[in-house]
Amino acid sequence: VQLQAFGGGLVQPGGSLRLSCVVSGGTFSLYHMGWFRQAPGNEREFVAAISGSGGSINYADSVKGRFTISRDNAKNTVYLQMNSLKPEDTAVYYCAVARSNTGTYVPLWASEYGYWGQGTLVTVSS
Repeated sequence: VQLQAFGGGLVQPGGSLRLSCVVSGGTFSLYHMGWFRQAPGNEREFVAAISGSGGSINYADSVKGRFTISRDNAKNTVYLQMNSLKPEDTAVYYCAVARSNTGTYVPLWASEYGYWGQGTLVTVSS
């Protein structure tokens, strides 16, 4: 399984970006997918996750109401729409495939994910 994330960049506070992550290998529609981020000097933290069908979604409290995770199983792609961006959202964003993809539970911990993309940098600054 390979993942490629893109869509990062420099944006002003209050702005928006949409990240995409294309997955190759396996059956994408069966994978629970997650987005994580890591700022310099910080540990990798959970941002959002979505089940294979898209019916179960979780968000970190810090992004609820501002970020939206979605997926297009026909395109093997998961998205992260980020609105009302803040300087504290600055980080490298990673997409990942969960180790266990049964049921509707979408994992919240990095250790529960087995495949990772290379990351895309999001910088929120004026």
